[in-house]
Amino acid sequence: MNTKGFVHKYGDNVDTDVIIPARYLNTADAKELASHCMEDIDKDFVKNVKPNDIIVANYNFGCGSSREHAPLAIKTAGISCVIAKTFARIFYRNAINIGLAILECEEAADKIDAGNEVAIDFDTGVITNLTKDETYQAEPFPDFIKDIINKGGLLNSLKK
Repeated sequence: MNTKGFVHKYGDNVDTDVIIPARYLNTADAKELASHCMEDIDKDFVKNVKPNDIIVANYNFGCGSSREHAPLAIKTAGISCVIAKTFARIFYRNAINIGLAILECEEAADKIDAGNEVAIDFDTGVITNLTKDETYQAEPFPDFIKDIINKGGLLNSLKK
């Protein structure tokens, strides 16, 4: 399980209302949610995001309301992984439940810049900044988390 993409970079305390503003929560349509992802913090995000791109952020990514819509909007917009110094607990759980890969790695969050090309090996936890020719070590996923992400989320992983 690996991914490679370009980085969209954000700071501390990116909350769920910034990821998907509350005014759009009257829909459960993932494509509709993705079309408004990050618009209050980055008006060009949806226009610029490409499949397999990566979000890198600082502390407390996904704080705020317990909103499954937030990781769903990120994943459906095309993001393959979020790397942050720390995640809000509920966002962490919701991301894994819908099959969005997330990694905590302070060094990567400090050294990776917007626009850098990054490759991630989820089996080893190695994050490679291809632009800067640097590597950073995150904790690799346990097998059961890899299985959930590979199958597109918790519900899909439980199907026989």
